[in-house]
Amino acid sequence: MTRIVAGRARGRRLSVPSTGTRPTSDRAREAVFSSLESIRGPFVNAVVLDLYAGSGALGLEAASRGAVRVDLVESDRRAVRVIEDNVSAVVDGSPDPHPVVSVHSGSVHRWLTRAVAAAGSGTAVAYDVVFCDPPYSTSSSDVAEVISTLREAGLLADGALVVVERAHRASDWHWPAGFGALRDSAYGEAHLWVAAVEAGGPPSDSVAPC
Repeated sequence: MTRIVAGRARGRRLSVPSTGTRPTSDRAREAVFSSLESIRGPFVNAVVLDLYAGSGALGLEAASRGAVRVDLVESDRRAVRVIEDNVSAVVDGSPDPHPVVSVHSGSVHRWLTRAVAAAGSGTAVAYDVVFCDPPYSTSSSDVAEVISTLREAGLLADGALVVVERAHRASDWHWPAGFGALRDSAYGEAHLWVAAVEAGGPPSDSVAPC
């Protein structure tokens, strides 16, 4: 059973797609958010991007904790329907003011193309926190390219935090240039890395456990 861990929607149940996704466990989600809040403070007024959203649990956890805007991107149509139901359960029933939560149906690369175009026209937002939890079959080079594109297009705020989840057995994850590694930790079959956008220069090699 998946639930919202904390915030205004604490305890509310989330539906999970029956196939095709891999929800981050409540334990791992609680640890990740605790770690993020120790770095950046509360999520109040944060702008959040949840790529490969699955059930939407990460983005909706951020909404529950005070994020003002959350964009969820998912390619599986069945998962999109589950996310929309979860948005109704978590956001529509929450006290005012509601966070703005948008569900984007389609691939991450398709969404990213539109977001880069919007950035070029000056109509895009800059995200404070990005969750990137792709299928484990997605190559690390593809994930790094997505993250680099976000930074290069100006879609990440100064000091934005990025969380990447990969298989625990994966050993080939390295942050691309422009990201400073902060923390990493294993939770069962999952391994999560946290980094901050750097103002310039190569990413830091210092890593602390979550």
